[in-house]
Amino acid sequence: MRVAALYDIHGNLPALEAVLQDIRQANVGQIVVGGDVVPGPMPRETLTRLLDLGLPTHFIYGNGERAILAQIAGARTGSVTYWGTTSGARPPESIIEIYRWTAAQVQPEFEPVLARWPKTLQ
Repeated sequence: MRVAALYDIHGNLPALEAVLQDIRQANVGQIVVGGDVVPGPMPRETLTRLLDLGLPTHFIYGNGERAILAQIAGARTGSVTYWGTTSGARPPESIIEIYRWTAAQVQPEFEPVLARWPKTLQ
């Protein structure tokens, strides 16, 4: 079986659609999404599309999801680093604004979806 691996989509639905067209033509039987579906410009639309692919799809929790879930959970904004951890240097204000905006876009509908994604797959 052919498996497609998608990474670092970052809410870019037009690019995702182009990749999905290639996947359809390649007769792929399964998809692995390796994290960082969010943040990005179209988080709700991108998540909706990925959750309705019509193929077995497995998701891995990335640092982008970690940062957005931390923002939703109310972690002090300065405690969420650029890489999504809850320790380390404060991200630039522009990144913090992206986290806030994306968190507002994905909750409440997609918060439990993101929280269920595992950190690894075997």
